Amino acid sequence: MSIFPNPSPGGSEPPPSMPPAPPSAPPPYGPPPGAPPPYYAAPPQYYAPQPPPPLPASGFDWKLGLLFGIVVALIAANVYWYMQLDKVKKQLTAADDAAQSRIDKLEEATSVNTRTNRKTVDQLREQLERARRQANAAAGEAKDEALKKVDETRAALEAAQAQAKQELSSDISKVRDAADSKISEVGTQVTAVKGDVASTRSELEKTVADLKHATGELDGHSVLIATNQKELSALQALGERNYVQFTVAKAKMPQKVGDVAILLKKADLKKKSYTIELTFDDQQVEKRDRTVNEPVQFYTSKAKQPYEIVVNSVKKDTIVGYLSVPKVLNTRN
Repeated sequence: MSIFPNPSPGGSEPPPSMPPAPPSAPPPYGPPPGAPPPYYAAPPQYYAPQPPPPLPASGFDWKLGLLFGIVVALIAANVYWYMQLDKVKKQLTAADDAAQSRIDKLEEATSVNTRTNRKTVDQLREQLERARRQANAAAGEAKDEALKKVDETRAALEAAQAQAKQELSSDISKVRDAADSKISEVGTQVTAVKGDVASTRSELEKTVADLKHATGELDGHSVLIATNQKELSALQALGERNYVQFTVAKAKMPQKVGDVAILLKKADLKKKSYTIELTFDDQQVEKRDRTVNEPVQFYTSKAKQPYEIVVNSVKKDTIVGYLSVPKVLNTRN
């Protein structure tokens, strides 16, 4: 093992040399001069190693300052990005709230529109049902009267039968007698009503048979015309066409009758003739010097069969009659 100190960290400096030992005087109790040396040698002297040179202070401070600056910059960057992230989160939350509010408003508006549309549909359906009932009710007074009597008799019969069944639970024999009497009475009433209906139908058929026939000026077919209210009711009871009664006075503007406008231009009381101007399908047609109970026919784009106007009475500056409209309305080829 070497007794020299470890080399310096740089490794360029040689180990320090050992200084020469000064001459020493012979020990007082040593061997005499000329005697051989003793059996052991003197121990070598040990020198402490020199300390390594200190690092320069200026370079270490510069690196420490740079490291501290980097740490501070990283902390500042983290704080900045954290604030930006929090700001973005707040903006996203506000946008989400605004979108949700808009969606709620749209849902509310949609719900209101849906309720409004449903209400409109219900109103239109009710109007259609009311118009259908009115159309069915306009089938004819004679037919309605007969059906009404039959319905009343049927209702009376059903009421009598219900009452008979109720009384039958308490006293079978008594109720049977009373029911037989009532059924017999109701049967008599039904027989009477049937006779009334048959009489009404016979009178209606007779009235229809007495209706006047005229040849249509456009289609050449024989048409039935009514000359009074009774005959017009018979035509309505047949249910083949729709009829609109009118009274048109002479005026500057035409009068609306059904889907046709009628303008009375001349009325001759003595000759019982008249001249009218018809407006339909955006066109005007004049019918000159027509007489009482003469069918005036004209085609419209709404039906394959012609419309008919019959004037039953000509008065001073006034005509009274009816408009006959086909049941089936569609586009004519």
